[in-house]
Amino acid sequence: MLSTFRGLPPTVWTLFAGTVVNRLGHLVTPFLVFLLADRGITGTETSYVLGALGAGNLLGPALGGVLADRIGRRPTMLIGLLGAAAAQGGLFLAPGVLTMGAAALLLSAASATVGPAAYALMADAVDGERRQRAYALFGWGVNIGTAVAGVLGGFLAAHGYWLLFAVDAATLLVYATVVAARLREPRREAPAGGAVRTLGYGVVLRDRLMLALLPVFGVQLFVYSLTEVALPLAMRDSGLSPAAYGAMAAVNAVLVVGLQPLVTARLAKLPQLPVHAAGSVLIAAGVAATGLADGVAGYAASVVVWSLGEVVVAGISASVVAGLAPADARGRYQGAFSWTWGVARFAALTLGVTLYAGAGPAALWWTALAGGLLCSAAVLVLRHRVAARTEHGLAA
Repeated sequence: MLSTFRGLPPTVWTLFAGTVVNRLGHLVTPFLVFLLADRGITGTETSYVLGALGAGNLLGPALGGVLADRIGRRPTMLIGLLGAAAAQGGLFLAPGVLTMGAAALLLSAASATVGPAAYALMADAVDGERRQRAYALFGWGVNIGTAVAGVLGGFLAAHGYWLLFAVDAATLLVYATVVAARLREPRREAPAGGAVRTLGYGVVLRDRLMLALLPVFGVQLFVYSLTEVALPLAMRDSGLSPAAYGAMAAVNAVLVVGLQPLVTARLAKLPQLPVHAAGSVLIAAGVAATGLADGVAGYAASVVVWSLGEVVVAGISASVVAGLAPADARGRYQGAFSWTWGVARFAALTLGVTLYAGAGPAALWWTALAGGLLCSAAVLVLRHRVAARTEHGLAA
């Protein structure tokens, strides 16, 4: 199975290993609501802390993209990892809601700073033909770590919440050590055509094709994010237990971890954006099928469909963004893409839940299906413009 990723440079494998370790310690966030309740914080105050956590996911990518291009990929990753480790301690020791909110903001912002720098570093290390496989490997590492963390987190939480914070901080420090010891900072690329180096996001905002793609990717990411937000609500309303939702998470983890190398190998030589459009249709159909389920078997079937879509699209969006980015602006392009991820997840937590509760579940499922299908069509419309900007037409 690993032959799918053979030939990728050591930088990519180092990032993969560090990501697996880091995601093994991704324990605090899933259990944060339980921790807050244990400390007597409920209702509106809980929403403040969770809102701060979501806001950090909007600030971190934007900052990480700028820093990656200004001070370098490696220093940006170290700042994010060490800052997140410190924030873990601050969140655990915070005496009240305000301090917990501040620590949660710092935690998510620092953590989200790392991604754009890591993605840009992979784009520096891998040529366009192999980028999709590199980003798919990175995503595979996320899923491996997350799958194990789901089991580990429940065990540790039963023995004390402090263990969650300790393991999270330790894995962040291990990843920082790996970055410091194993990664080299690439040579800074000069702007093309003798242009003056800029440091803000103007280079992204002036790119009309990028501005057309980001909302399309954003809606697709919003639909996918509903799997984390609306699926547990639907299962709860069907009278199913948290254990049943845990089983659905396990189904997703097994499928993605088991199938990712095989599917990536089969699809790597096909045109990227048509493959991405097909995978996004599967995700939208699977999410929409949640509305048809009324028992464990029905929910499991819907999870299988959108999990297959997740496997199909793995690495393509980030690879396309990397192909569009000027060499001296890869951090900011990946920062804009990661920021779109943050907006999508924030929208799923807010607009998605509001639509589910206000207009009813059916409205949310139909919205997900329509949005997914329309954006897949938009990807196909834009594919030729992307091909014209991507080396050798690899995104065509």
